[in-house]
Amino acid sequence: MAGYVPHTEQDFARMLADLGLASAEELFAVVPAALRLAGALELPVGLAEPDVATEMARLAAANRAAGELVCFAGGGAYDHDISAVTRSLASRSEFVTSYTPYQPEVAQGVLQALFEYQTLVSRLAGLPIANASVYDGATALVEAVNLAVAATGRGTVWLSAGLNPRWRQVLATLTAGRDVSLLDVPLEDGRTAWAAGPMGAPAGPAQVPAALVIASPNYLGCIDSLAAAKVVAARTGALLVAAFDPVAAGLLRTPGEQGADVAVAEGQPLGTPMAFGGPYLGMFAVAHEHVRRLPGRLVGRTVDPAGRTAYVTTLRAREQDIRREKASSNICTNQTLVAVATMVQLAWLGTQGLRELALRCARGTRYLRDALLALPGLQLLATAPVVREFALSLPVSSELVLERMADEGFLAGVPLCLDGRDGILVSVTEKRTRGELDAYVEAMSKVLS
Repeated sequence: MAGYVPHTEQDFARMLADLGLASAEELFAVVPAALRLAGALELPVGLAEPDVATEMARLAAANRAAGELVCFAGGGAYDHDISAVTRSLASRSEFVTSYTPYQPEVAQGVLQALFEYQTLVSRLAGLPIANASVYDGATALVEAVNLAVAATGRGTVWLSAGLNPRWRQVLATLTAGRDVSLLDVPLEDGRTAWAAGPMGAPAGPAQVPAALVIASPNYLGCIDSLAAAKVVAARTGALLVAAFDPVAAGLLRTPGEQGADVAVAEGQPLGTPMAFGGPYLGMFAVAHEHVRRLPGRLVGRTVDPAGRTAYVTTLRAREQDIRREKASSNICTNQTLVAVATMVQLAWLGTQGLRELALRCARGTRYLRDALLALPGLQLLATAPVVREFALSLPVSSELVLERMADEGFLAGVPLCLDGRDGILVSVTEKRTRGELDAYVEAMSKVLS
């Protein structure tokens, strides 16, 4: 008999009796024979729990955790410090066990935390409306493109080649079948060449974009020009979608100040560990005129009948579960716990703390970049200004260099290839000390010799 694993034979017999059935065959009689599994699954005999734990530990030991190496990897996930207050507050059971705060009478604490999160994201992005998060930076970008396509009625999107390639892959997957064309605009020395237009795209009305998507800093770490993108967006009537770095926001002008209609970001650097790739956090902010196309949840502040401050989910008519025929989004939930952790981390840092964090990253990045460029055979893949990571051209295989650097105790970067040149993307966070930077340079010199 094939019952659900926790159910005993007695449990299954009682369930059948309650249903007025004599056998499991009667229970599954509605399933056509052609769709049923012929024979048993070819699965090995189960192991005892201690044996499973031992085997899982053995498999896990085959990986080298980032904490075992000095981390200089970036490209979307970063080894930033997480404050003790963030770990303590975000791990409280009131937040950990909460999921969907649709009943404000029992969820005021979570709703207030999300409202504060939205306020902080709005300030980072320089746009008036921010939602209570989406799944990660990549899905935030997808939702921004969905919004632009719905707002303009167009199906073409121009993407800067400086966009994170994994974000672009997610975008290509989730727009497939929706008659949305993604056209890439090339980089020139680390910045998007909007004047050149999309690569290999025929001219014509069909190519007028719904949105221009730019990342600044981009995947190569370079600060791109939103002003140049805004000129093209204004000329074509497209929305400007800006992917920004919430850490670099401590030093740079906000996307909203530079004309962005939608701003998205990956919130992982602020309070979330790298955690083998997730769960992460998608930040999403828009200009006021697009509020009714905002995906996911929006928490609002109001007053109750007694005049007391109260928090509620608002504008839910935008969601897929309410007005499906008019929805431009398929996201109806969010990353509540990760958003709360980010809110605590941002509140703990404050405006000055975020600036100091970004400045420490920028200074460490400049110091390491200059030291590495003094080594023979190393060059920059792009010379545009950077904040906390840079692309380095190598005289030998990047995979070989990264493997040998790991032997020296360093997670040395992320492999990449640009214009046929082999290289790595190197990131410096505030956790890297002067001694670690010097040791990295010494190890790189040894590996390349």
